[in-house]
Amino acid sequence: MRTIRDLDTVELILDAQALLDSIRGPERVIDAGTLRALQQSGNYVVGLFDDEDGTEKMVGASIAFFGEPARRAMHSHITALLPEYRGRGWGRELKEHQRQWAFSRDVGRITWTFDPLVARNAHFFLTVLRAHVTGYSVNRYGIFGGGDAGDESDRLDVEWALAELAKPPADDAVAETLQIPSDIEAMRVSDPDAAHEWRLRLRGEMEELLGRGLRIAGFDVNRGYLFTE
Repeated sequence: MRTIRDLDTVELILDAQALLDSIRGPERVIDAGTLRALQQSGNYVVGLFDDEDGTEKMVGASIAFFGEPARRAMHSHITALLPEYRGRGWGRELKEHQRQWAFSRDVGRITWTFDPLVARNAHFFLTVLRAHVTGYSVNRYGIFGGGDAGDESDRLDVEWALAELAKPPADDAVAETLQIPSDIEAMRVSDPDAAHEWRLRLRGEMEELLGRGLRIAGFDVNRGYLFTE
């Protein structure tokens, strides 16, 4: 059995910090004090708990905070699952919980960013959750050791319009495709130079296609990013 609930005690907040540290490495994405402040001020700070073996364990966490009031938006800072719990649909369940939580508070959209080289995230965000890509930025957060393993942090901006999910483009509407490695995260460990070459290659091709006025309208695991006019 699994549950999703607010991290409303200091002990749970510390557990969440430890979980996120274990996933993202030495460069901490958020500290316990900030997590507690976000939770205490009414933002979205939850954990996903599993008790399959009779002992409850936090296996995931999701943190989002309110954006500009006029936009009725939240920004999702991080949603993460321990690697051994991925591929079970639990990440989708966690994001759906976030979606319903936002709906109940009159939030109409959730934004976040992600590394365009990570294929599993591109598939999850654009194909499964059906979010929209709204922008692209180079080295958004500088160079850090977490998810990008010391490489530059190029990002796609995503907006999840909660009442109007994106539809995949029709085949005849796809003007260009842009492939990416199937597992850049493994490549960053085995061959960081090759991973960095992919960063530069993708950056050049992304900027060229977007500069032509095309837009990213979806993602396909075989063809990569799908661009339409």
